[in-house]
Amino acid sequence: MTHEELWKAVLGEIELSISRANFITWFKNTSILGLENGAVTIGVPNGFAKEWLENKYNIYILKALRKINPEEIRGIQCIIRTENPSSSQSAGAGQSPQNRSIDAIKAPENRSSFDIRPSYPPHAHPGYPTNPALEKPTLIHHSNLNHRYTFENFIVSENNELARAACFAVSQNPGMVYNPLFIYGGVGLGKTHLLQSIGNELTASHPEKKIKYITSERFTTELVDSIKNQKIDQFKDYYQQIDLLIIDDVQFLSGKEKTQAEFFHIFNALYQLNKQIVISSDRPPHAIATLEDRLRSRFQGGMITDISRPNYETRIAILEAKLRERGFQIDRESLHYIAENITQNVRELEGALNRVIAYCEFHKLTPSPSATEKILSQLIFQTKKNLSLDDIFRVVIEYYKIEKEDLVKKGRKKEVAHPRQMAMYLMRSELQTSFSSIGSVFGGRDHTTALHAFEKIHKNTQLNTQLKEEIHTLKERLYYS
Repeated sequence: MTHEELWKAVLGEIELSISRANFITWFKNTSILGLENGAVTIGVPNGFAKEWLENKYNIYILKALRKINPEEIRGIQCIIRTENPSSSQSAGAGQSPQNRSIDAIKAPENRSSFDIRPSYPPHAHPGYPTNPALEKPTLIHHSNLNHRYTFENFIVSENNELARAACFAVSQNPGMVYNPLFIYGGVGLGKTHLLQSIGNELTASHPEKKIKYITSERFTTELVDSIKNQKIDQFKDYYQQIDLLIIDDVQFLSGKEKTQAEFFHIFNALYQLNKQIVISSDRPPHAIATLEDRLRSRFQGGMITDISRPNYETRIAILEAKLRERGFQIDRESLHYIAENITQNVRELEGALNRVIAYCEFHKLTPSPSATEKILSQLIFQTKKNLSLDDIFRVVIEYYKIEKEDLVKKGRKKEVAHPRQMAMYLMRSELQTSFSSIGSVFGGRDHTTALHAFEKIHKNTQLNTQLKEEIHTLKERLYYS
């Protein structure tokens, strides 16, 4: 059995054990380079794949190798290859059904046949844009990307490693791996950083690509302006020239029927041309209220991954990275104090660190635990504000887009049942309200109803990561808005 035949058989075994998305991400363009004295050498395309195959998927690889190969296998090692593997070596080059999924994601050989870019430069597109607010051509220098956001300075941990991996895979093979890619998570957790890292990575490797990063609110503004100026056809044509479209905070399209309709057509046009679409939101597609079913279906048809709050170790790593960027030193105890007390998101964590640095530089002080505690005392106190029942009603009503009357009155509408249970859960967990009092607030219900709601949500958070993230988002809004 040749190395190529062995690796094809191994891939066939592995594909049966892991998700197709992970299989494509980590095993594309891999091959066996050598097998000597029970040690298998695997060629991989980059350092990220090397790390994951050696540390995450080594058990799957060893199990498959030992099942197929009669020779004793003692271990594996991965070597990064800078050149593209030949078609005979690359993962998925075989014709077996197990390997065909990787082969199917290769780009068409004649990509120019799919290219709809005009012969004139986009900034000279006739009649568009004429409004200064629309002058955002998709050439490299007008992509709206912040070049500070890169994969290299993004701190990877268990709360974001899958999202980071998916984004990196998209940047290496746009339009062919995860399309669309949908990333969701709370405020300030790094979604925008990851989204723009895709654009910056693609710009570096393919400067000719047209990239557009835009928030959904800005997209809506451009659409309204184009309608007002009778430039809607140019607006559509403009967006359909893009190779990588990144839409941030797509939840703000909720309830905007005309904007959703136009975005749907643009989405379809780009998707059919194998152009990459990346989307972010503060919640998964199924939880975005008043989103058209056809859009929700498109979003759910791609790769969906979340980013959760950073754990303590990750917060320390983020603070250390920011200190290196600033060339500033803070004692370890002060660093731990910041990480222990600013826990909700990366943005506030960085803000707290900047406040300490600015104060110490201005007053020419050496950072110390007592000084850090004093500097951040007001900020930490504000994040732990007292809550009221009205705060919970406000957040739940805004998040789920329902009326307060529907929330509190007796009734069993399916679309209201979950928000009502969530409100009961928050009243108990955050306000320590008695179950009988909770029941009386919600239409005079019995205390057992409130108890059931609390226990149901509490139990499901142990099993449902999306529900857990939903609660994190609601608590963020309770304490920080």
